[in-house]
Amino acid sequence: MRETKKRNHRLILYMKKHMRAQTIQMTISISFTVVSAIVMGILGISLYTRFANRMEDMTAQSSQQLLNQTSINLETHLRNMRRISDAMYYSVIKNKDLAADTMDEEMNLLYEANKDNLISIACYTNDGNLVAAAPVATEKEGLDVTDQEWFKEAVGQMENVHFSTPHVQNLFDNTSYRYYWVVSLSQAVELTSHGNSTLGVLLVDMNYSSMEQLLNKANTNNDLEYVYLIDGNGELIYHPKQKLIYTNLYEENNYMAASYEDGSVQEVFQGEKRLVTVKTISYTGWKIVSVVPMSSFHMGLFGTRQFALLFVSLSILMLIVLNQLVSARIAKPLQKLNESVKEWESGNMNPDIYVGGSLEVEHLGKTLRSTVEQLRQLMHDIVVEQEEERKRELDALQSQINPHFLYNTLDSIVWMIEGERYEDAVFMITQLASLFRIFLSRGKTIISVENEITHAKNYMNIQKIRYKNIFDLQFRIDEDILNCCTVKLIVQPLLENAIYYGVECMDGDGEIEVRGYRRQEDVYIEVRDNGLGMPEEMVKSLLKEGNRVRTKGSGVGLINVHNRIRLRFGEPYGLEIESQPDEGTTVRIHLPYIEYSMEMVEYLEGGKKISEVQEERDETE
Repeated sequence: MRETKKRNHRLILYMKKHMRAQTIQMTISISFTVVSAIVMGILGISLYTRFANRMEDMTAQSSQQLLNQTSINLETHLRNMRRISDAMYYSVIKNKDLAADTMDEEMNLLYEANKDNLISIACYTNDGNLVAAAPVATEKEGLDVTDQEWFKEAVGQMENVHFSTPHVQNLFDNTSYRYYWVVSLSQAVELTSHGNSTLGVLLVDMNYSSMEQLLNKANTNNDLEYVYLIDGNGELIYHPKQKLIYTNLYEENNYMAASYEDGSVQEVFQGEKRLVTVKTISYTGWKIVSVVPMSSFHMGLFGTRQFALLFVSLSILMLIVLNQLVSARIAKPLQKLNESVKEWESGNMNPDIYVGGSLEVEHLGKTLRSTVEQLRQLMHDIVVEQEEERKRELDALQSQINPHFLYNTLDSIVWMIEGERYEDAVFMITQLASLFRIFLSRGKTIISVENEITHAKNYMNIQKIRYKNIFDLQFRIDEDILNCCTVKLIVQPLLENAIYYGVECMDGDGEIEVRGYRRQEDVYIEVRDNGLGMPEEMVKSLLKEGNRVRTKGSGVGLINVHNRIRLRFGEPYGLEIESQPDEGTTVRIHLPYIEYSMEMVEYLEGGKKISEVQEERDETE
C-alpha cells in the first residue's frame, strides 16, 4: 500500500513538472493543430455541402457547350479546305490533258481566292514529279516527296482524303526565307496525259495559324480549363501549352484521350481528378478534347466567392493573432540567449549567458555556459603552450647559428697562424672580439640596425683577409634606419652565403653590396652579389621548411633567419629572394620600422609581436 502511494506521488510530481515546463514542440503542435482543425473543418463543410454539387453541373454544361461550338467552327474550316481540294480536282485536274494543257492559271486563281487560309497547292505524279504548284513552283534540290507521310497515305488509301499533323512546310524555296507551320490535306487523283490516265497526288497545305486561332478562342477563360486537338492515334495537333509539352516541362494525357468515346468521362491524371469531354471531327478522325479539373467546380458565383473570401480572411486573421501570441512566448527566451551569444561573438570571452525559458532553451543555455567556460580555459592553455613553444624555437634556432659562425671564424684564424700571418691573425682576433661583444648583447636577441651592421662589417673584415680580397664590398645604409630594432645575426648569414655560393669562384671579379633603406613603415636591408645566381626552382625551395639543398656552410642559414624574423615580428616579415642564373642574387630582409629603445626591447624580448605592441600603444594613446 505504501509503495503504491509513493508511485502515485512520483507520477503526480512528474506530470506537474512537465506541465510547467512545456517544450517548444508541444506548444506549437497543440496550438496550431487545434486552430487548423477548427478553421479547415468549418471551411470544408461549408463550401462542400453548400455549393459543390451545383457548381459541378454548371461547369460540366458550360464545358460541353464550348466544345460543341469549337467543334462546329473547326469542322466548317476543314470543310472549306476540302472544298478547295475538290474544286481543284474535279473542276481543273479532271479536265486537263497534261500533254497539251497546264493547270497553273487555275491553281493560282484558286490559291489567290483562298490565300488567307492556304500556304500552297501542289500536284505530283505517282513517282514524285511536280506537275504544278502555287504560289511557288520551285522545289528544293534533292527533295523526294515519295518519302513524305502525306504522299504515302494518299497513295496507300486512294479513296480517302488525308489530314496530317502540323509540320513545317519544306517543299518549295521561299524567297522570303520564311517557313510556315501547315496541316497537309492530300488525296489521290487521276492525271490524264495523251489520253492515258495515271495516278497522282493533290496536296493542299492549310495555314496552321488559322486553325490555331479558332482553338485559341476556346482557351481564353483560364489556365485550368482548356481544349486541345489530337489525331486518331493521340498525336497532338494543337494544345495551349504545346511548347511546354515539347520541352518536357508539361505533360498531357493525350494518348489515353484518343481511346475515349465521344462524351464525358472522369479520369485521374498526375494525382488530379479531371472531367474530360471528347468529340470526333468529321472527315479527319481527329478528336477535340476539353479538360476541366474537378477543383474548378468549387469556384462558385460572385456571391459565393465573396462569402468564402470573407470567411477565410477572418480565419487567417485569427491564425495570425494566435501565431503572434505563441511566437512571442517562444521567441523571448531565445532572443535573450541570442543576445548572450552575440556578446560572446563580439569578443567578450566572459559573457553572461542567459539561462531560462522553456525546457529546451534552458538546457541550451546551461550547455552553452559550460562550453564558454571550457573554451576560455582551453584558449588560455593554448596561449601559454604556444608562447613556451615559440621561446624554445628561438633558442634552438639561435644555437644552430652560433657554432656554425664560430667554426668558420676560428678556422680562418688557425689558417693565418699556420701561414705565419700574425698581424692578420691579431686583426682577426680583434675583429672577432668586437663581433662577440655585439653577438652576446647581454643575452638580448633584439639589437639596433647600427649594431647589426657593425657586426656584419667585423665579419666581412675577417673574411676579406681570409679570401685575400678576391671580392669588393660596399655598405650603403641610410642613417634614418640605424636606430631601428632588428633581430641580431640576420645579415651575417646572408653575407656568408654571398661569399660561398656567389663570388668565391670569380677570381677577383666578385662584388657584394649591403644596402639599407626605409619605405613608409617598413625597413629593408639587401645583400646583393654578382655571382653565379640560381634557377627559379631553387629560389622557391630555399625558404621551405626542411630544405637542405646546399652543401657548404650550415645549410640552414636562410631558413633560420627567415623563421627568426617571423617569430619576432609576424607573418608579413622575413626574407625575399631574387636571383637569375649568371646574374647574381639579391636577398632582401623585410622588417617593421620600430625605433630602438630599452622599453621596446623588453616588449619584443617578452615574446610579443609587433602587431600586439602597436595595439597596446594605440590603447595607451
